[in-house]
Amino acid sequence: MLKYTEDHEWLRAEGDEIVVGITKHASEQLGDVVFVELPEEGREVEAGEEIVVIESVKAASDIVAPVSGTITAVNAPLADAPGDVNGDPMAAWFFRIKPADAGAMDGFMDEDAYKALIG
Repeated sequence: MLKYTEDHEWLRAEGDEIVVGITKHASEQLGDVVFVELPEEGREVEAGEEIVVIESVKAASDIVAPVSGTITAVNAPLADAPGDVNGDPMAAWFFRIKPADAGAMDGFMDEDAYKALIG
């Protein structure tokens, strides 16, 4: 099940973790991604905290933690191949987080609501 944030992140529940990436819309707005800085595994984060830096030919942007919790894994190959974000944003996840609250994904948008947001 996919959920979406107003910041154009996608969230996918896998077991007791949430996998986080950016949407196709976000990657198109950024343009060609040339740099990605990922958080450290084991880092405790608060919802809204900036934890990923993305730089593109157009702009620099941050990804914020959609929920509070612990970073359990990062997609390390993105650091060497940041353009993968543009190739397939739904496959180029950034990090996995174990949320502090089991119902953490309940408040996010479904696909229809996200499509309405981006028009």
